[in-house]
Amino acid sequence: MSAEDLEKYETEMELQLYREYRDVVGLFSYVIETERRFYLANDYQIEVRNSTDGEVFFELTLRDAWVWDMFRPARFVKNVRVVTFKDINVEELTKAEL
Repeated sequence: MSAEDLEKYETEMELQLYREYRDVVGLFSYVIETERRFYLANDYQIEVRNSTDGEVFFELTLRDAWVWDMFRPARFVKNVRVVTFKDINVEELTKAEL
């Protein structure tokens, strides 16, 4: 497989992922970003924790989620638990008027 073939494959995978995102975004209430992943979810909980050496970290729990990751075979996830020392961004999606 040439570098050009690999680049074409990755471009097609990214386009397929974007199309899936566009199709499912209306099913979710929140967009949640961590330093490593982008999620859509219908329910979330963030807890601030302290490590044994005094550092603050966050424990994020998502329910009924979709993960932006083109290498995952299944992007719909029932429960997700993320532990991070980095920022978490949560945005509530507005539902379109019927």
